[in-house]
Amino acid sequence: MIVMAGQVWVSLISLGGVVLGGVLSYLVQHRTQQSAERAEQQRQRIALSETRRAERLALLERFIEVSAEAERCAYTRPSEWEDTDDWYLTTQDVMNRLWVADRLLRIQFPLTVHDAAHAHFLDLNKTVWQGLPDGESVRDYLEDNRSAFLDAVREVMG
Repeated sequence: MIVMAGQVWVSLISLGGVVLGGVLSYLVQHRTQQSAERAEQQRQRIALSETRRAERLALLERFIEVSAEAERCAYTRPSEWEDTDDWYLTTQDVMNRLWVADRLLRIQFPLTVHDAAHAHFLDLNKTVWQGLPDGESVRDYLEDNRSAFLDAVREVMG
């Protein structure tokens, strides 16, 4: 009977060791799984952040490029033009692309950036279609809002 009780204790201790080992193994696997999931989520967040940054840079490049084209249109603005003139047709296309680029900035950037970009767009639009009074420089007229836009972008992208 004592031998049998000893065998029961040995069996119970052995069973307890198996249960304890199983629990520890589960906990280690569970922690490893959580750690791997967190690492994967972090990797996905970084990848998404890099993708969004690349998209934003592409939109900025597009806006700056088209606004430079619009500025060239303002510099070459004839005193009188017709709807069939080459200048008008080219300028209409440029200003339409600038309008789209301005709206895309509103989607991808905080309002501070879009507001600065839109102010620059409005300056360009006025300069291109209405011209400036004699003696006013296109460059000087556009400089303040252009600089404000670039400063706002620098703050957001920094």
